[in-house]
Amino acid sequence: MKQLQQDEFAKTSRNAMEILVVEEVEKQVQSLPSRIAKSIKASEVTAYALNRLPGLYATSKRGWQRQLNRGRTELYDRITVAVRQAIVAVQRDPLRSDTPLSFDDENGSVVALQKLKILLQCEDLTWENLADVVEESLLDTLRGKITWHTSRRLDHEIFNWNEHPHHQ
Repeated sequence: MKQLQQDEFAKTSRNAMEILVVEEVEKQVQSLPSRIAKSIKASEVTAYALNRLPGLYATSKRGWQRQLNRGRTELYDRITVAVRQAIVAVQRDPLRSDTPLSFDDENGSVVALQKLKILLQCEDLTWENLADVVEESLLDTLRGKITWHTSRRLDHEIFNWNEHPHHQ
């Protein structure tokens, strides 16, 4: 019974803090000298930082937006500091050569779907409706109506086709 409850929770909720920390880790690691950045394991930094920050779980679209906004406003400084401390900590960790956990089979599809939800701005995206949502997004793009955004943009605004370098 517990496994069913855990599976249901995993399917119906997300921790917005994970997205925010991953974004901050990418930002800070990119700003490091390349020789240091190459030695940093982003997953270790992310886990270390997440263990020092509050969870921002959501089970609805409105809750998701609220938690992301709260994280980006109220908790931004804490996230930045936690990631900075995590980068320092994982560089000095003597257990770093330990065998890493790998849940690729279990979590890979969950992570991929979550990233697609953000990219396509479709919180109710599932593996069952993925092809339809992508087709609709591509058709909208063809018509000049861009409704998706890249997670690499720091401002997280809706993609603006007119500002995209390939449009000019």
